[in-house]
Amino acid sequence: MKKITIYTDGGSRGNPGKAALGVVFYNEREQIIKKYGEYLGNNLTNNDAEYSAVIFALKKFKALFGKAIAETSEVEIRSDSELMVKQLNGEYKIENEKIQKFFIEIWNLKIDFKSIKFKHIPREKNKEADRLVNEALDSEAGAKTLF
Repeated sequence: MKKITIYTDGGSRGNPGKAALGVVFYNEREQIIKKYGEYLGNNLTNNDAEYSAVIFALKKFKALFGKAIAETSEVEIRSDSELMVKQLNGEYKIENEKIQKFFIEIWNLKIDFKSIKFKHIPREKNKEADRLVNEALDSEAGAKTLF
């Protein structure tokens, strides 16, 4: 594996409120190889969910492909969260203590990869990851209202 693109998204209904993440892995030919939507819990902000999606993506990459492949892979993480991307690229300071902890976790995960780039994309180019976020939130809401 040489280059992989990962689209990430996180969302919170209520901000803070119920939150979920969406992650989509693409190979070099821009074909989807894996996708995930996961409910994160309640009382989380949109930023919590956005950062959690990146952490999930990096951990899932290592779980799926192993550390040896991670060490030879160039990863580009694409997100529609301009704030998060600018923070991860060192363009903006991070003053929120919780977000600082997320940043440190991502920084430590990055060590296992050949390279990781963070790229901001328009929301309309992140539709699949966004769909997975909403699907996870909707299924969690449905599960809670059955009884």
